[in-house]
Amino acid sequence: MGTMGDVIDSPHPERHRQINDGWARAAIFGASDGLVTNVSLILGFAGAHPGHSVVRLAGLAGLVAGAFSMASGEYLSMRAQRELFEREIDVERRAIEQFPAAERAELEQIFIARSIEPELAAQLADGMMRDPELALRAHTREELGIDPSAIGNPMRAALFSLVAFAIGALIPLLPWLLTSSGNELWWSIGLSAVASFALGGLIGWFTDKGVWRTGLRQLVITSMAAAVTWFVGHAVGAK
Repeated sequence: MGTMGDVIDSPHPERHRQINDGWARAAIFGASDGLVTNVSLILGFAGAHPGHSVVRLAGLAGLVAGAFSMASGEYLSMRAQRELFEREIDVERRAIEQFPAAERAELEQIFIARSIEPELAAQLADGMMRDPELALRAHTREELGIDPSAIGNPMRAALFSLVAFAIGALIPLLPWLLTSSGNELWWSIGLSAVASFALGGLIGWFTDKGVWRTGLRQLVITSMAAAVTWFVGHAVGAK
């Protein structure tokens, strides 16, 4: 049997990804939205048979407009969230500066409520209150569920969202940019199906939910959206 020292010195099996600043959500949502939106838009136009150049123009417009719309929306919403978090953190910071005894007692009671022995809770509260930044992190995490060091980066999230949407939207558009052989629609459907399953599978791999399960889920959702818009375009037709 190994000693406690052996356990501490051995490599730790846990590996966590850094996802707190919002980039992962923005990238995944951006790519998925770009793919679903543009393949639906392209197939909707293609179903109306308006001609190759019109479908291509619609796809390009969908890519550019969608990418910047996603990026601006991501930036504004995340910026508002960050400013709200910063305001609450500042409130807590001022309380620690102005009423340290009350905040120390509050921290002690939080630890006791978490089933920590009163004596140990008092020691922990005393130790944390000696370091204002440590005390601030403890209070905001326990009271607000916020980590002051991980409240998101709006600009980074917006950039990831823009690039990811553009990549996703480009996939069904590629055949309309590269060829005019008459098979663009089928190439667009095929590429989108493969990309949709791959994106869903990637999400499943990252989240440990199963590559096939999440891949098929993404494929079904994308196919349903594209099919509906194609039938609408086909029913309305090009006037």
